[in-house]
Amino acid sequence: MKNPNASLRLDDQLCFALYAATNAITRAYRAPLAEIGLTYPQYLVMLVLWEHGMQSVKGLADRLDLDSSTLTPLLKRLAAAGLITRGRDADDERVVRIGLTAQGAALQEPASRIQAHVACRTRLSEDRFVALRRELHQLTLDMAPADDEPAYA
Repeated sequence: MKNPNASLRLDDQLCFALYAATNAITRAYRAPLAEIGLTYPQYLVMLVLWEHGMQSVKGLADRLDLDSSTLTPLLKRLAAAGLITRGRDADDERVVRIGLTAQGAALQEPASRIQAHVACRTRLSEDRFVALRRELHQLTLDMAPADDEPAYA
């Protein structure tokens, strides 16, 4: 592999390739999600709730790699739409617990069709789709800063 630092051309940047791909994927979700009343960030919250059930706001923020200050307005909109419940934990009132309403749970099935549609739009074989997803998860883990690593060297 040639020196990855050798070029400052936009098309040679991994960050731009990931950014452009992320935008393309997000655009593919936008219209179908709008049909079931969700934005893409709301969909991500719902995915966690469908998979794991009731969560604390902190648990959701950690799982989605978001600040709770970013997540809170999103959760308020989901609650106003009748898709989630928000309530204080009985054992620790500092903890806000998020759960699905029946209406929110009912969106799981139509959302699964959207996922299949977007996966098809990638035009990747199932094996390549799974491999790419695995590589991206590994890249995320590899890029996580070590506790003793300076922010920028």
